[in-house]
Amino acid sequence: MSSALTNQPDDAFPASGRLAAFDYGTVRIGIAVCDPDRILASPLEVHPAANWRNDGDYFRSLIKSERIVGLIVGLPIHCDGGESEKSKEAREFAKWLAAETQVPVRMFDERFTTADANRRMGGNFTSAKKKQRVDAIAAQVLLESFMEACRYRQTLVGEMLHVDPLGGESLDG
Repeated sequence: MSSALTNQPDDAFPASGRLAAFDYGTVRIGIAVCDPDRILASPLEVHPAANWRNDGDYFRSLIKSERIVGLIVGLPIHCDGGESEKSKEAREFAKWLAAETQVPVRMFDERFTTADANRRMGGNFTSAKKKQRVDAIAAQVLLESFMEACRYRQTLVGEMLHVDPLGGESLDG
């Protein structure tokens, strides 16, 4: 299932190096990173989602400081495999992120990541603290799932998002 915006091949996504995963939400964006060998993923932080279109400097700085070579954005999909309005919003965020950072992006199924994150957190957090942390852990689950699927299939998985290096595609339609 490819939504190629250019004719770049899937091998435009680096086979090694640090990745960052983003669990996009309308309130918060959970962020996780992995080591350069893509063995361990760790929750990094939660970023407010309210004005993400104005946060290009933040995302570029994050990618530079963490030495990120590729991005994974969670794609919310219904249990039956269908997409929703949230899927459209996540795709819009991913397109913007790719255009802003010029770092390759792959979309990856994020079903059940928040449920898994909540299970991992247990009961040691207050409700407010849990809300602040669960999205970063969901991004960690997403990144772990992506890396495991790549190892299992011995190839890249997910949907490659291609953006024109001269500015991308209009997000209006």
